Amino acid sequence: MTEFSVWAPDAARVRLRLAGDTDHEMRAAADGWWQVEVPDAGPGTDYSFLLNDDETPLPDPRSPWQPAGVHGPSRSYDHSAFEWSDSLWTGRQLPGSILYELHIGTFTPEGTFDAAIDRLDHLVSLGVDLIELLPVNAFNGEHNWGYDGVCWYAPHQPYGGPDGLKRFVDAAHARGLGVILDVVYNHFGPSGAYAPRFGPYLAEQSNSWGRSVNLDGPHSDEVRRYIIDSVLMWLRDYHVDGLRLDAVHALLDSRAVPILEELTIAVESLSTHLGRPLSLIAESDLNDPRLITPREAGGFGLHAQWNDDAHHALHTLLTGERQGYYGDFGSLETLADVLTGGFFHAGTWSSFRNRHHGRPVDPRIPGHRMVAYLQNHDQIGNRATGDRISASLSPSLLRVGATLLLTAPFTPMLFMGEEWAASTPWQFFTSHPEPELASAVRTGRRREFAAHGWPEGDVPDPQDPQTFVRSRLDWAELDKPEHASMLAFYQRLIGLRRSVPDLSDPRLHAVSVQHGDQFLLMRRGDTLVVANLAGRGQGVSLPGVARRVLLATGEGVTVMRDRIELPAETAAIVAL
Repeated sequence: MTEFSVWAPDAARVRLRLAGDTDHEMRAAADGWWQVEVPDAGPGTDYSFLLNDDETPLPDPRSPWQPAGVHGPSRSYDHSAFEWSDSLWTGRQLPGSILYELHIGTFTPEGTFDAAIDRLDHLVSLGVDLIELLPVNAFNGEHNWGYDGVCWYAPHQPYGGPDGLKRFVDAAHARGLGVILDVVYNHFGPSGAYAPRFGPYLAEQSNSWGRSVNLDGPHSDEVRRYIIDSVLMWLRDYHVDGLRLDAVHALLDSRAVPILEELTIAVESLSTHLGRPLSLIAESDLNDPRLITPREAGGFGLHAQWNDDAHHALHTLLTGERQGYYGDFGSLETLADVLTGGFFHAGTWSSFRNRHHGRPVDPRIPGHRMVAYLQNHDQIGNRATGDRISASLSPSLLRVGATLLLTAPFTPMLFMGEEWAASTPWQFFTSHPEPELASAVRTGRRREFAAHGWPEGDVPDPQDPQTFVRSRLDWAELDKPEHASMLAFYQRLIGLRRSVPDLSDPRLHAVSVQHGDQFLLMRRGDTLVVANLAGRGQGVSLPGVARRVLLATGEGVTVMRDRIELPAETAAIVAL
């Protein structure tokens, strides 16, 4: 016996259609739900819903599986049928961890969950703890970044569907790696979003990607439940260890208990039941530390948030870029403010926004609640040509940047291929089958960068299959000496971060920074991180007598008691 149910509060009639065009009238239940029991419809049954007298079959808004794509019928799925092998898995907490962001479609040539499993041993040898997958829920087309998802409960079929994702998570856990999913609850994608036909899932307001989700209007209780249940499903049924919540500043919510706080409460309860840590990580451009302030102290209680200020401070120093939102960054003072205070924009003037921005971080908030990075999918893919910093920086400066990232008091995150200075770009790619939508995306992308002076022909066509192909990692690069050398450096640096407690200490108030003419000295307990960003060698006085150099990014570093000589574009980690 299988019970089918769907929320359609304004419908006068709802039918269930099974494979073979067999229809079943559904009965109205409480609060706008409709239900019907079908004795012979077991797991693997294809089904759709028909609203009122419309004969158009629609997929289930809570569909667990869309094997024929987002426009096809849903398929029932039995979560209990999968044979997990991770019964001894106790989870991975975010504090002390290193994240690794990857996109399933471009991580391997095959672009599937199963192919990604074959590369997990590489991540183990690198030393990361948590894999952060770009969105994997179903979207229209074969490949895109994943942020146009429309089925918030169904893993994308070309990646391997529900069983493929479970095999990936199970294999990661077998190797001691946790898995975090990037999820998008601030909008539906432009194609295949059938949920709003069933009920008031959308608000009248809009955000950058379309109409906002109805979080505070009439019937919003069920819409919020739709999101909360999706969150709990990924964590419980797919055994993932955390979620990265995309662009939470676009969740327009005026209710007294915000949806983010509700999510925290629900996830805390599930974590207690499962007996393993579960993490919620927000992406937000508000620079509001209330997101990561405990609920007991009046915050939302999220476990971490992405810290773009850390990226901007590092990126501008290393590259010299100052356009757009980089305009307020680029000085050593800016980086020092981030390393000791978490945010640079903490109630300070933002020339990009033409207003004051952000709020100071309470120094009692640990730095591990901020995820920092040199590169991520946005900061590479939203550049006109999707170029990585390895395309413009010297290997020596790349090593300096990695050293500053992995010794900062934050939770560090790497982007796939960063560890070997991958030469492949990561570009903006889509595969919309609808000609009008494809044309709109192509034109919009070119107009966006034309306004910044980019010739139209220099901006890759998102719909060109070669844009997607160019963005795949080239694993053969690991056989080349320059890439193998960079990987070995990252492995040594990550190993040192693990072995020296000072380097993972999350206390922001315990970090002190000195800087001068293109050099920076960061003190982490009895460990010093000294970076020379200049194109010439220079000496730096130390606040104590150095015992030994734990790691240097290049040759020629010398220490004389309380002074260190650093060649051009070099950093060193020194024990006092």
